[in-house]
Amino acid sequence: MVRFGYTLMTEQSGPKDLVRYAVAAEEAGFDFEVSSDHYSPWLTEQGHAPYAWSVLGAVAHATSRVELVSYVTCPSIRYHPAVVAQKAATLGLLSDGRFILGLGSGENLNEHVVGEGWPAVAARQDMLEEAVHIIRELHTGELVTWEGDYFRVDSARIWDVAEGGVPIALAVSGEKSIERFAPLGDHLIAVEPDAELVSGWSAVAGEPSRAIGQIPICWGPDKEAAVTQAHEQFRWFGGGWSVNADLPTPAGFAAASQFVREEDVAGSIACGPDLDELAESVKPYLEAGFTDVALVQVGDEGQDRFLAEVAPALLEKLRAL
Repeated sequence: MVRFGYTLMTEQSGPKDLVRYAVAAEEAGFDFEVSSDHYSPWLTEQGHAPYAWSVLGAVAHATSRVELVSYVTCPSIRYHPAVVAQKAATLGLLSDGRFILGLGSGENLNEHVVGEGWPAVAARQDMLEEAVHIIRELHTGELVTWEGDYFRVDSARIWDVAEGGVPIALAVSGEKSIERFAPLGDHLIAVEPDAELVSGWSAVAGEPSRAIGQIPICWGPDKEAAVTQAHEQFRWFGGGWSVNADLPTPAGFAAASQFVREEDVAGSIACGPDLDELAESVKPYLEAGFTDVALVQVGDEGQDRFLAEVAPALLEKLRAL
């Protein structure tokens, strides 16, 4: 049975609101919740970027049933992997084992802020691989010293970690990254409904894994207003991973998306009050074999109403698919 999740979109909501939404999403019946991990919003119109790990800690305390996933954290530039290992272990304990550590190679938008530059994609993939090995070693609870190509760890130990550590999900985008990362991860993360990613991961991993996807929707009582909101907040979405990974600032995303029209957004994001239409937009992920799909309700405005009045009925329609 497919699990359906709710996205804590740190780029569009403040920290207290996100915790409130997380509680409401659990009450509405979502199975899991994913949190983005941003230093900057994609566009200035979104207007937020609280620290995801503080939010996740509060959410772990405020909820009791939903699984939590970082979607995704880059463990190689803005954060050292030893620090990621510690906070993931802590969150695993705070959530009573409900946390999955989602990792990826990052975006320039969030990682350039520490002044270490933005490496080429091949180097970023190398860094991610090394970071995963370090996190796995530290999650044993043993003393770790590591001298690698990119990172050094000097006599470090994670003192509070559950036995077996924290499950790790890795973001991939193609055949080469699957071959490289499927042996290292417990689960797959992908943001396109590509059946070959799911089957390829399963073939390499050799054991059942979860495939966690994500899709934006924009529910609203007026379709035209919902399209306008989606255009204002999410017109960056169509750039694709190769563009979205490399632009450094919200101003860059604004420039890159200046010619995106409302009808372009409406063609790629289901908008408006029709719950059947919203549910049908998720179908490609189900057909591609994803086991978990997280919804992004675009925009901060209307989240409370969406969660209280719309989400339970929408989840019924999704599960009926």
